[in-house]
Amino acid sequence: MDDQITINSKNTHDISANALKIITMIAMFADHFFVVALPHDSVIGAISRITGRIVAPTLCFFIAEGYHYTSNVKKYIFRLLLFAVISHFPYVMYFQHSWWKATSVFWGLALGLIALTAVKSDKLDTWKKILAVGVCCLLAYPADWNYIVVLWIVCFGVFRGQFKAQMTAMLVIGYFFVAIPFLLDWDWAHFYQFAIVLAIPLLALYKGRRGKKSKTLKWGFYIFYPAHLILLLLLRIFFKM
Repeated sequence: MDDQITINSKNTHDISANALKIITMIAMFADHFFVVALPHDSVIGAISRITGRIVAPTLCFFIAEGYHYTSNVKKYIFRLLLFAVISHFPYVMYFQHSWWKATSVFWGLALGLIALTAVKSDKLDTWKKILAVGVCCLLAYPADWNYIVVLWIVCFGVFRGQFKAQMTAMLVIGYFFVAIPFLLDWDWAHFYQFAIVLAIPLLALYKGRRGKKSKTLKWGFYIFYPAHLILLLLLRIFFKM
């Protein structure tokens, strides 16, 4: 999801941004398939969702990285908003949400980028930055992962270059606002939410290396997101899942 990641390392033991994108797309496809194909409240259904917990933190991480490297943040925001519109109906149709009650993660990612832009601005007072983040969190409520992605993007951007601080903030936000509330409601079927920790070793392998420059990979995720939902929707209809 980054706009442009430069090559900062040639370490053969690291993992490139391109490779992380591919891993994320595979994990996302599997997660979105299992959420419909398997009973949500079953043990096997919950276990099947574990690997998918790496997706949202990784997306947010690269949105923050993209902010750092982009030459035009306005175009970056517009691109996310455009695909939020494109992905909306495939998302609500596949997950069977009311079209006006929910929307895809793209909406939250766009608002997270807007919030990070505000926080990084030299023209805004502190209270205006806090207000901007708060407003973005409220507006992100209908999105998949709602305000969590806004907070993650802001923290990843603010603590950029401080990996331990980034990951600590990610876990605190994810556990405090997502995983623990489910347990407090005795909703043990959602124990898989604690698996967001699996994103840490994956992101630790990333050292700033983009990989082979390719427009296909650059635009791959943007196109993949609505496309995979449409494919899964057709499979759902055909196999009556």
